[in-house]
Amino acid sequence: MIRKYLLGNEAIAYACIESGVDFVSGYPGTPSSEVIDVLRVQPDRSFYVEWSVNEKVALENALAAAWCGIRALCTMKHVGLNVAADPLMTSAYTGVTGGLVIMSADDPFAHSSQNEQDSRCYAHFARIPCLDPASIQEAHDMIIEAFSLSEEFGLPVLFRPTTRICHSKGDVDLGEPAAGLRKGEFHKNPRQYVVIPAHTRVLHKKLNEKQPAIRKRLVKLGFNYYSIKGKTAIIASGIGATYVQELLPESVSFMKIGAYPIDEEWLADFVQKHEKILVIEELAPEVEETVRQVAGCIPVFGKKNGYAPYEGELSPPAVAAIMEKAGFLKKNPFFYEEPVKNLPPRPPILCAGCLHRGAFYAIKKVFKDAVYPSDIGCYTLGLQLGVVDTTICMGASITVASGISHAGDPHDIVCTIGDSTFLHTGIQGLLNAVYNGANITVVILDNRITAMTGHQPNPNSGTTACGAESPPVSLESICRACGVSFVESVNPYDITGMVVVLSEAKKRRGVKVIIAKQMCVISARRSGIKRGSYLVNQNICTGCGTCVRFGCPAIEFADEKARINDLCSGCAVCVQLCPFGAIVREGKK
Repeated sequence: MIRKYLLGNEAIAYACIESGVDFVSGYPGTPSSEVIDVLRVQPDRSFYVEWSVNEKVALENALAAAWCGIRALCTMKHVGLNVAADPLMTSAYTGVTGGLVIMSADDPFAHSSQNEQDSRCYAHFARIPCLDPASIQEAHDMIIEAFSLSEEFGLPVLFRPTTRICHSKGDVDLGEPAAGLRKGEFHKNPRQYVVIPAHTRVLHKKLNEKQPAIRKRLVKLGFNYYSIKGKTAIIASGIGATYVQELLPESVSFMKIGAYPIDEEWLADFVQKHEKILVIEELAPEVEETVRQVAGCIPVFGKKNGYAPYEGELSPPAVAAIMEKAGFLKKNPFFYEEPVKNLPPRPPILCAGCLHRGAFYAIKKVFKDAVYPSDIGCYTLGLQLGVVDTTICMGASITVASGISHAGDPHDIVCTIGDSTFLHTGIQGLLNAVYNGANITVVILDNRITAMTGHQPNPNSGTTACGAESPPVSLESICRACGVSFVESVNPYDITGMVVVLSEAKKRRGVKVIIAKQMCVISARRSGIKRGSYLVNQNICTGCGTCVRFGCPAIEFADEKARINDLCSGCAVCVQLCPFGAIVREGKK
């Protein structure tokens, strides 16, 4: 056994290797991305790894691999599970012959997400087992059990770590990597894999019949356990269980829930031994609802009666506050200090030299009074520049733009979407907009990488997840194939060129697509691309503030004049914006 200090996602990746995983697919999304990022760079990798174009595609690939009798892992974040929900629900009916583990990483407090949904609800809905780790070590151990559990019951298993598990570090005891690679083989069985109504009715009955045995097995695995110490009890799940154990008074009983579905008979036996129950869990009252079903007249404190919040991430102080409010802790041991007042806000901003800033500047210049639907990616930060009016989910920029168009809004409608997001779920929206005659301008912000989640490649990048060369798709050809007649590519560092193309699009009706194409500034730096650096000639600068208003963090204001700091990446957009020609390339007069 080896002990290492690891990020939670690293521990999960190593557990997959120890489990003998054969097939790995997923779509990058914080906080899940590092699992595949670790697996795809293993030097002695014998398993298959891919970044899929979206979560639905990833799950269908992994499901097919598990039908062939091998072990498959599919990774995504919680909102990605919405995209994969269609195959998820039916996969519980068809089942699997190999092991299939679906990692859906939840994000309480929405650190990097558009909502705080709880993946446990999907497992409940689909009637598949769900494992909910309370520590990094348990996350590692649960993955190993998850594959075995999946094979034992012939069902996918949902694995639900949260941001605090995925992105914390800790000592983890690791085992030995599994040897060899299984070769899969699909055995035809239409009654199992062809879900026509006649087969589905039978498969649904079989799925329901598995539930009692699953509940009993999860108790035996030890992920659900309790200790009785008094007449009051706290039941907790996930990372909240770890925090509760740090604060638990000696006289209070404790139950930890780490796996679902919960054995109600086992749960009732514990609950009925107490006079008062407090339930602590992140997000949905998944445990609490089951506790209330078996509690009878025993008082239950939790979300449903206002003792615990429905939203946000748990922390030791937050858990202590819940315990104090419900009377399980005499005093909260954590001191709350009011934050310093009137501190300047520091909202997230685009990198210095980011292509999106130039594109947004040109859009705002040409379409001064427009509606700006946008999408999920770095460019969502265009909100700070006044060119993002809506952001819903992956691919929704084009569909929202189309809907606003057909609603009769008299303004110009300009939507923005990244290349990876366009390939994820934007193509269907574009096809629909053309087919139904929308009047919109679509700007695809093409930085040739999935930048926001950690610079993972996509079909536009020219390489696969494991670094093999792959022919990059032509976004221009895809758009034309969707029926778009006006498709233009332009360098967003060329503000004049960008303005000309946008102005031409503004004159036309229908769906127009402009592809703003420039390598991500971070990718360029890693590739060794150097564009030079720029400075402000203080003798010419008038302090007009035009360059500062552009919003680049490389441009500062001091002593009533502009200056350029060492964040400059050499994009030279500011040179084009300065009305007095005060910004020049370093080394030139």
